[in-house]
Amino acid sequence: MSSLIGFREQSFLDKISILNEVSVGKDIEDLEPLLDLFQNPLGDTSVDYMVVSAVNGVLSSDEVSAVKLLESENGKLKTLCIRLCGEYKFETAIPVLSALAEQTKDSDLLFELLTSLSKIKAEEVIDLFRANLANEDDLVSSMCIEVVGELKDESSVGMLIPIVERNNEDANYEVCDLTTWKAVEALTSIGNEASMNFIVENLHHRNPTVRRIVTDCLTALGVTAVPYLQKAIAPGADKDDMILAANVLGFIGDKSGLEVLMDAIEKDYSTDSSVKYAIYEAIGNIGTMKGVVSLIDGLDNDDELITLAVLTGLDNQVNSGVVKKMVEMVGSGGSKAGKIIRAVVTAKALNIFEGLYNEGKIGRFMMNAVVASKDPEVHEAFRSKLAKIGGEVAEADIARLPEIVETGSKKALAVDDSKSMLALYRSILTNIGFDPTIAENGQEAYSFAEMGEEFDIVITDMNMPVMDGMELVSKLRMTDGFEAIPIIMVTTESEVSQLELAKKTGVTDFITKPFTPEQLKSKIEQLVS
Repeated sequence: MSSLIGFREQSFLDKISILNEVSVGKDIEDLEPLLDLFQNPLGDTSVDYMVVSAVNGVLSSDEVSAVKLLESENGKLKTLCIRLCGEYKFETAIPVLSALAEQTKDSDLLFELLTSLSKIKAEEVIDLFRANLANEDDLVSSMCIEVVGELKDESSVGMLIPIVERNNEDANYEVCDLTTWKAVEALTSIGNEASMNFIVENLHHRNPTVRRIVTDCLTALGVTAVPYLQKAIAPGADKDDMILAANVLGFIGDKSGLEVLMDAIEKDYSTDSSVKYAIYEAIGNIGTMKGVVSLIDGLDNDDELITLAVLTGLDNQVNSGVVKKMVEMVGSGGSKAGKIIRAVVTAKALNIFEGLYNEGKIGRFMMNAVVASKDPEVHEAFRSKLAKIGGEVAEADIARLPEIVETGSKKALAVDDSKSMLALYRSILTNIGFDPTIAENGQEAYSFAEMGEEFDIVITDMNMPVMDGMELVSKLRMTDGFEAIPIIMVTTESEVSQLELAKKTGVTDFITKPFTPEQLKSKIEQLVS
């Protein structure tokens, strides 16, 4: 006999106690009176909520009844059973759920039915998910896209590609919609040749958020993505594609990617400094001794940004051979030697510094460059390294370093996923009297704004993982105190549409890589009096 007989006449506390016992006991004899309470509620919010929990509890152990009730005329009970069948993966519900999905015109109900089927992992109704990939309701469409991706359904590739292509059209590229986001993830998850080739071809999608998602998906895929990325780093390849492909190979960090990058350098696939910078930085990020040869060769380049990227990469791989080669290069004097010494200090390449410190005049020149820096963080880093080196000369050099002082009353926020670029920004900003705050992506940068930090200028890269520069600028412009401050966007973009989109987002001015420190200094000083 059900414990719910006479339930409506019980006191509030007794009702709660009885429903608790029913939920735990899961006795099928309690189902009929429970359903009466569910469909004819008492009007007491607490008790009615407990009734729902009790119905869930009893039906979770009675698959037959749960499936039968999918045909209920009561909409709330039907929805409860749809969700319950998915949560407990009742496979006998698949035919009923799929039939209901094919019949309904209600997008909310369709979403509930398809969600339940997706939880059961009902591969036999994959056609139902395919049929709704282009559903007018974005939530239904996105969920179906996610499912075909999880099931690695190669037959869906031809339907997913147009979704991403549509978001690249003139009328649509300014905003990344949810379906495009899910389509990129699904195509990467499916991972056949057609889907992977398409994803790599969209490394430089016109929407910056899509670019970030593509980058994140390829990075997460790892070494499997390398052969496809190789196609984007080839003679005559698009400059922007090469830069983004090199970035991803650096993020993946696999030795197979190193071969691709070294080929690009050795065979001179591109003469563009921005491409070379990206490739050298990626080689440094992979961090193998085989890549050291390419990095050392990169020191012959006249571009200061490339030198900075090379030394940042080399600093983690210093050995006697690296030190010997650098002694030769710096010892030859000239502008190249000065460029290398400045870059060692800017990058805080402490291991290289230690290797060269006792090399007579070279060590003295380097120490002079450290002293000349206006960055207190540089002084502190080299002070610690000198203390570790020890000896009378090192102690005398420590005494030469100025005490840590505030760099200036003006504050700047610099954002870039490249360590060498952040080092350069610090050097430039401290040199012209700014107190710099640095962040490795837009999300980290925006956290400073959320904490109430104030800045006189923001310098941000365009393409970054986690949160790109466009999204950061958009969020900053909607944040108190950031509505009008100057924002410089650093970019390698050659497409006018991207610059126009950045202006709409709220960018004040641009500087295009490659640039010299003097060019960036000039632009900052123009914008901040």
